[in-house]
Amino acid sequence: MIAPPDPARLLSVTPSPAFWVALMLYGVAALGFLVAFLQSKPGALRAARAVLVAAFVAHGVDLGWRGVEHVHPAASVREAVGLLAWIIAGGYLAASVRYRLDLAGAVLAPIVLGLLAAARLSPTGTPQEDLSLLGRVHISLATVGVAVFALASALAAIYLLEERNLKRKKFDAVSFKNPDASLDTLDALSQRLVQAGFPVFTVAVVLGIVWVTQRGDSMTRPEYPVAIVTWMTYAALVAVRLGLGWRGRRTAWMSLGGFAAALCVLAIYFLRRALAE
Repeated sequence: MIAPPDPARLLSVTPSPAFWVALMLYGVAALGFLVAFLQSKPGALRAARAVLVAAFVAHGVDLGWRGVEHVHPAASVREAVGLLAWIIAGGYLAASVRYRLDLAGAVLAPIVLGLLAAARLSPTGTPQEDLSLLGRVHISLATVGVAVFALASALAAIYLLEERNLKRKKFDAVSFKNPDASLDTLDALSQRLVQAGFPVFTVAVVLGIVWVTQRGDSMTRPEYPVAIVTWMTYAALVAVRLGLGWRGRRTAWMSLGGFAAALCVLAIYFLRRALAE
C-alpha cells in the first residue's frame, strides 16, 4: 500500500532541472505558434510543434522527478495544476495527429506555460495534512475534467475566430487555411470533448462535496460556489446541445464561460496561498 505523501515534503521539494527546461521550451513553443499565427509561416508552425513535443517530454520527466520524491500529483491543488498543464499539452499533441488544429497551439501553449509556472513557482503555503484518499481522487478527477474542458475551450475560441474571419471574408495570416478543421469540425470536436469531460467533472464535484462535508469545512468559501457555477455552466451546455440542438457561436461562448469559471477557482486558490505567505 502506498503511503500518503509527507506534507512537509511538499514544501521541501524544489523544481527539478527538467522543470526549467520544460518552462523554457513551452515559452519558445508559444512564441513559435504566435509567429506562425501572425505571419502564416509553415516552417515556424512545424518548429513550434516540435518544440512543444520536447517541452511535453521534459514536463513528464519533471512529474516523474516529483514522483520519486513521493509527491503525488493529487497531493494538492498546486501539484494537480502541474499535471493539468501536462495533460493539456499532451491532449493537444494527440489531437493534432488526426486534426491539423494549427491555431490551437497558439491558444494552448501560453495557457500551459502559465499553469506550469503557477504550479511550481507560486507560494506553497501551509501543507494540507488531512488530505484523504477521497480528496486525492477528487483532485485527480477534477484535474482530468478541467483539462478536457481546456481543450474544448481552445477549439471554441478558434471556432469564434474562424467564424468572424469567414463573415468578414478575411483570409489572411490570421486564419490558417485548413480543410480538416472546418467550422463544423471544430464545433463537433469541441462539443464531444465537453460531453466526455462533463461526467468526469460531475463525479469530481460530488466527491468534493462529500470530502468537504467530512472535513467540516464551510461551503461558503469562494472557490466552492464558483466550482458549482462551473458545473452548472457545462451542465447547461450539454443540455442545450443535446436537448435543443444548439450549435456554433452560442455553445462556443458557453464553453469559454465554463472554462473561465474553472480558472477562477484556481485563481482563488493561488491568491489565498499567496496571502497566507
